[in-house]
Amino acid sequence: MTDWPEIVQQHGPIVWQTVYRLLSNEADAADCFQNAFLAALEVSRTQTIRNWPGLLKRLATTSALARLRQRHRESGRVASLPQEPLGDDNALDPVCRVESKELAERLRLALASLDERDAEVLILAHMEELSYRQIAEQLGVTVNHVGVLLNRARSNLRSRLRNDGLGPTTDGC
Repeated sequence: MTDWPEIVQQHGPIVWQTVYRLLSNEADAADCFQNAFLAALEVSRTQTIRNWPGLLKRLATTSALARLRQRHRESGRVASLPQEPLGDDNALDPVCRVESKELAERLRLALASLDERDAEVLILAHMEELSYRQIAEQLGVTVNHVGVLLNRARSNLRSRLRNDGLGPTTDGC
């Protein structure tokens, strides 16, 4: 029998960090947190879970991306700016701080507009820092296919950001 209180206690912080980092909104993050554990319960009823952190990160990412897409559909844009700075807030001058927040917002919009699989593989690789092998296990594909998916996802994201007028910066921010 699965010890759910222990799983939530042990892996809850990972799930919260995953959803909050993507959504930057406590109410939405709390909903996605619950959704991730409910989805994990459903999965655990049909199969043995060998990698709880990996499964929960994937389910949390999927739930948060769905919420981002819902926000995008409802308002035409993601409404909330990040609550936390991307780096050391004291190290950035005010202009760089604003630019950093705007970039985070545009990145959220671009992720929400990507194909679900592209967004998921980008988040698992770059935000959750999973290895290609771990991503392959979570997605049920080969390690080589993860590389192909990641390359395609980066290309699609790059195109979206360029279309939004974002390119490499040359200033000090």
